[in-house]
Amino acid sequence: MREQRTRKMREQRTRKGSQMIEAWGELNVRETFAEAARTYAALVRRIPEDRWNGPGLGEWDLRALIGHTSRSLVTVETYLAQPVETEEVPTPAAYYVAIAGIDHAAVVGRGVEAGQALGDNPAEFVDALNERVLIKVNAAGNPLMHTAAGGMRLENYLSTRTFELVVHSLDIAAAVPDIEPPEFSDQLLSEVARVGATAAVLQGRGVELMLALTGRGSLSPGFSIV
Repeated sequence: MREQRTRKMREQRTRKGSQMIEAWGELNVRETFAEAARTYAALVRRIPEDRWNGPGLGEWDLRALIGHTSRSLVTVETYLAQPVETEEVPTPAAYYVAIAGIDHAAVVGRGVEAGQALGDNPAEFVDALNERVLIKVNAAGNPLMHTAAGGMRLENYLSTRTFELVVHSLDIAAAVPDIEPPEFSDQLLSEVARVGATAAVLQGRGVELMLALTGRGSLSPGFSIV
């Protein structure tokens, strides 16, 4: 009986893996970006009114954390209006290599400003931003545009924004653990994991990651690709 249960579980995992591969081929980066954006917006709607000034992440209170996360949408809208002719960053993972030396204090400051920009009704602000950006993305094609890392194709940049939306939605959920946490599709998490793992390889940390993933080692303290 135990062998039968083990075999059945293995077959179920294999079947699910095949379904994920098929779905990955059907799902495009605009759809995963839209899923991440809508999940983030729904999470913001669940934030109690008395929690906005509470702890968020690091130097950010919750409002600043959510404001920083909103920039994953704001920058898409901003950069679409700034076309360029040269592609300098060819992949989503390369983006994280390019911004590795970014000024931390500047990032913190922009997050605080973005939190203030949410206004008196942050959920309404995020909903409107979300709807507006998704309409523009769906109509945009795949142009070359300016980003903080250099010229990128829209679709490659979207994968970095999907990564940020997922990671920071998890940060928000950790800061407000008594609300319903976000849920993400396997396809979305596969895309995010792929971007993160490839970025680690490009940063020279692929062996460390592989050893940790296979139980042969552990990640060094503070391991991060961002």
